[in-house]
Amino acid sequence: MPLLKTPAVVLKSRKWGDADRIVTFFTLKHGKVRGVARGARRMKSRFGSSLEPFVHCDLVLFEKPGDTLYRISQTDISHAFPSIRTSLEAITGAARLANLAGAVTADGDAVPHVFHALLEGLRAIEDSGDPALTAALYELEILRFAGYLPHMDRCNACQERTHGGAWFFSPRAGGTVCSACVRREPVRCPSVSPACLAFFRQALRMELSLLPRLKPTAAIRNELYEVIELYVECVAGRRMPRAQGLCAAEPKRAYRRAVSDVGAQLIAPR
Repeated sequence: MPLLKTPAVVLKSRKWGDADRIVTFFTLKHGKVRGVARGARRMKSRFGSSLEPFVHCDLVLFEKPGDTLYRISQTDISHAFPSIRTSLEAITGAARLANLAGAVTADGDAVPHVFHALLEGLRAIEDSGDPALTAALYELEILRFAGYLPHMDRCNACQERTHGGAWFFSPRAGGTVCSACVRREPVRCPSVSPACLAFFRQALRMELSLLPRLKPTAAIRNELYEVIELYVECVAGRRMPRAQGLCAAEPKRAYRRAVSDVGAQLIAPR
């Protein structure tokens, strides 16, 4: 029975049986894995709060031959991101990153760059005064490292370079399309301004730790949200927690009652 040790981030968990939990992790060394935490729902469980969504921990697993579920032996918390749990807007942003990382990677495939983008994104959301924008920027990075980098420098249908004229974003084509080619696209393709295109290119050139420094205008922000929303849902194949809507009108106050339950609902499987 091989023993596996790896840094991990909790993506989601659900009840199983009378006292157990099935937990999905995104790990540095083994990608996305699922395991059973025996007795995790008992009052005196040794796991404590280490199986809550978004927790960064050092994980110890036992692999059982012929079983797709691991046995979770130990979880030592490295960082629990407590500030994320005080704001519905931050919870929504963190849930989007967790959902996306799980959706664009296969079980058992290690993608260290995606792991680091997810972890860096959670840290940035915790410290951010604008969690929705921060989450959107790190969604771009997760897509990039998972092999879904959107191409914004040419028409992805006819390959014409972007210079002047009207441009549109096609989630199906994975980037911009020109005004001639957009007529043949079978999906909705929002227009993108030159300023938004320039912002995208700048964001994709920057180091992860510097992304929170970007401050788009309100107009660019609205375009950015729409484009990323469409592309993420196209790549993931399902609707994610909304970047806006739930949190657009939220006051800046703490949500202390059942915030872990809210997080669990946002990242529950569809």
